[in-house]
Amino acid sequence: MQPPAVPDLAHTHARPVHWLATATAMAAVVAAAGLLQPGPATATTAAPGGEPAVARPAPDASSADYPLECGGAPVKIARRASGDLDGDGNPETVAVVHCEAGSGTPPHAVYVLTHAKTGPHARVVATLVEPSLQQNVAELAVRDGAVTATLLGYSSPEVPSCCPDEREDVSWRWKGGSFVRAARSDAQRV
Repeated sequence: MQPPAVPDLAHTHARPVHWLATATAMAAVVAAAGLLQPGPATATTAAPGGEPAVARPAPDASSADYPLECGGAPVKIARRASGDLDGDGNPETVAVVHCEAGSGTPPHAVYVLTHAKTGPHARVVATLVEPSLQQNVAELAVRDGAVTATLLGYSSPEVPSCCPDEREDVSWRWKGGSFVRAARSDAQRV
């Protein structure tokens, strides 16, 4: 029998300790990859001169002054949703607010908020639903640059305020410098 041309490489035979060392090294790599994830994505826009602007978080609905007449009662934020509504790369906040009442169903107002020019406060830039309409917002969302809501209302003053009998699904989209309202379906009885 002729000896092999290559010498016997005894160290190439894997032993359990080698498999354990390999598994430990792989576990360390996977754990490190999990810890070194990038932060959450933020939108940025180019500032004048082409330099990237710093992305801002959505305005805080609790920092805004709302144009509601509550007769000394506090303003309550019932719902809020955020997203970029005007395509500038910065999110706006849509807030559903009403006067806080001890009982009953006070009418809601829906406002669009953006950051104030100075300071940390939010400012109201548009009113989507006036409280004088005597409606309540059952659902609110911001998706794909549009605000969608389900509005509950009353067919006549005789309908008790506890029990709205009309429902309307609506949306608003920023077009030509203002929010344009569209019905997602005709008003219907609840």
